[in-house]
Amino acid sequence: MSGHNKWSKIKHKKAATDAQKSKIFGKLVRLIQVEAKKCGGDVNSPGLAAAIAKANKENMPKDNIERAIKKAAESGDSISVMYEAYGPGGVGLIITGLTDNTNRTSAEIKHTLSKMNGSLGSSGSVSWNFTQNEERDWIPNSTVEINDEIAAKLETLIEALEEHDDVQDVYHNAE
Repeated sequence: MSGHNKWSKIKHKKAATDAQKSKIFGKLVRLIQVEAKKCGGDVNSPGLAAAIAKANKENMPKDNIERAIKKAAESGDSISVMYEAYGPGGVGLIITGLTDNTNRTSAEIKHTLSKMNGSLGSSGSVSWNFTQNEERDWIPNSTVEINDEIAAKLETLIEALEEHDDVQDVYHNAE
């Protein structure tokens, strides 16, 4: 009768859910740490308050938030980075993230892009076509029309980039 208890039925779902939460929480911890460093740990500052609100929205435990703020005061710097790239079909991509090692992150992102028919662009090569709003999101000024085949490749590329631990957001100008 092995395999018929409650745990054997839920452990696979729990493992998938836990892995997804872990990934989200890791990105939120980096965001909180960067904002905490900027303001010296003042939870009333707008940037840190927004990061904490984002963490609360994702049901991140309060202990994890407090630990991230404390660690930010004690640890080395995390640097905010932005990469401009071109994806399949000439779609412009803006990749934002937080890292403690820009050389490693840039090499890994460049590798991911080259594997998926993309290329890293120079500074200003893509950002001229985007505007940053109040929430610091990048909105495209004009879009590129793509077919279903390129859309599937683009979606795969964006998923691969978002799986990287240091990447926070990926913006594109595909229609």
